[in-house]
Amino acid sequence: MTEDRKKASEEQLAYAGVLNIGMWIGLALLVVTFIVYISGALPSYVPIEKLSEIPQGSNVPYWGMRAHELNEVFNIPTGWGWTSLVGKGDYLNFVGIAMLGGLSILCYLAILPILIRKKDTSYVVIAVLEVAVLLLAASGILKAGGH
Repeated sequence: MTEDRKKASEEQLAYAGVLNIGMWIGLALLVVTFIVYISGALPSYVPIEKLSEIPQGSNVPYWGMRAHELNEVFNIPTGWGWTSLVGKGDYLNFVGIAMLGGLSILCYLAILPILIRKKDTSYVVIAVLEVAVLLLAASGILKAGGH
């Protein structure tokens, strides 16, 4: 293996740099929003003390229900509907989760100018397609699975 092959490329370093910064920001957001949640500084959409209750006509507490059942009982929005509840303590932490989930998109966008400058057409196409696929998946336009 040559010495050059052991070194990370410019785009690898850029991707890793964005990923590292984004990971730390996302982690900080998760910690802060969790503290806000457990402190009760913001009211919860679903009160935490209610989760251990067993609803009438059931033998399973709320926290043991399937996700779609819990959504129906508490009228919880699905998909990106959580954004309307971001002012509630139990949904505020979704901001950090969404940010971490979208981090790959930012990483690809960060390396795109480098790939274009290097005239690396095949990797430019791959990066653009990757961003498009991730945005399409995150949009919720295509529905798959049971969620």
